[in-house]
Amino acid sequence: MSKPGQHPYPEYRSRVCEIEIDDALARRGAVLIEGVRWCGKTWAALRFARSILRLDDEDALLLAQADPGAALAGDRPRLVDEWQNSPHLWNRIRRECDERPEPGQFILTGSASPREDITRHTGTGRIARVRLRPMSLFESGASDGAVSLRQLFEGDMTSCLPNEDIGLRDIASFICVGGWPANLGVDEGRARRSVRDHLTESVLVDVPEASGVRHRRETMLALTRSVARNVATEARTSRLLGDMDPDGDENLIARPTATACLEALRRIFLLEDQPAWPAHLRSRAVLRKSPKRHFVDPSLAAAALGASPDRLLGDTKTLGFLFESLVIRDLRIYGAVQQASVYHYRDSDNLEADAVVSRDDGAWLAAEVKLSHRPDSVDAAATSLLRLRDKVSAERRADLAALVVVTARGAAYRRPDGVCVTPITSLGP
Repeated sequence: MSKPGQHPYPEYRSRVCEIEIDDALARRGAVLIEGVRWCGKTWAALRFARSILRLDDEDALLLAQADPGAALAGDRPRLVDEWQNSPHLWNRIRRECDERPEPGQFILTGSASPREDITRHTGTGRIARVRLRPMSLFESGASDGAVSLRQLFEGDMTSCLPNEDIGLRDIASFICVGGWPANLGVDEGRARRSVRDHLTESVLVDVPEASGVRHRRETMLALTRSVARNVATEARTSRLLGDMDPDGDENLIARPTATACLEALRRIFLLEDQPAWPAHLRSRAVLRKSPKRHFVDPSLAAAALGASPDRLLGDTKTLGFLFESLVIRDLRIYGAVQQASVYHYRDSDNLEADAVVSRDDGAWLAAEVKLSHRPDSVDAAATSLLRLRDKVSAERRADLAALVVVTARGAAYRRPDGVCVTPITSLGP
């Protein structure tokens, strides 16, 4: 193994969440890196590990079952890869962290859908959790990161000229290829097929294991397509069922079955809902509480719909929803290192904000997502953001850090009304 700080594979691209992993290892005896399959958990862990136990290896698995102490012996931090293949190791690791209260002893990675949900009520105070998502545009190299989310929270803003090398088709390609590390440098067509294969395998194998629900292949894929058609919306389960079954065939899938499958998609981190922001308002408007639906990466929605970049360019409505999902993915990644969560806002007056990034210290920023960077489009987005600013309580307004319009292309600048404008290809942590 390489030393911590070095990576055994020179082609590895650094991940934003390495900051969180490093902090967790300094605070807790162990860290669990969780996230959707294929997002690079093992490679990120290898950035810190001094030794590794690979539980997808039969001999290592036999050793873990026969002699857990011997299996966990090794230079620390010791990476336990695919830990769910030997779930009894969780309690053994927890006990070792109790007996030797030193930080940074173990790193666990593996499937997001272990057969036994033994992690829910144990490990508190001993095992920290870090969420890893597919790569943001900054991590994959498609964004220069000139406009930093951290700086926006500090009230700062870097202006820059537009990147003329990136067009709308490139944005559509980023959506369809996704942030999967294995797709870096891969031909676009092959990358899209890999995403399709990954989605199909997850839906047909991981969802039944996570939910215990068995259903026809066609039905499960139809439910996934329905979610994709409603991405970045507040569609309820009844709407998803209606989109699956426009002819009203009640035998296609029962609501409890659909609910169980959707929950399974969340448990394996394929779906990641965007909750409503619990704002305090000065007006009498009623907050909407339904979450927005998103796949963890917009390429999954594109794959479910069979969408190519060229097809999306001919369907700007769908492209707009998927672009919003792309922005939400990146804001979640950049926000995590700020101890921030990403919400959405909508009230009974139909005032909306596509994203509210709220830190645990109360500071927040609101963002509107626009595919176009034309002045009329940006003006409309800025007007909505300013209305939201004026609508929240005085206490909330005092914690406001920035109002931001995120576009697909164009320049990054601050408007005279104080609203910041940035293309997603300039946004970074």
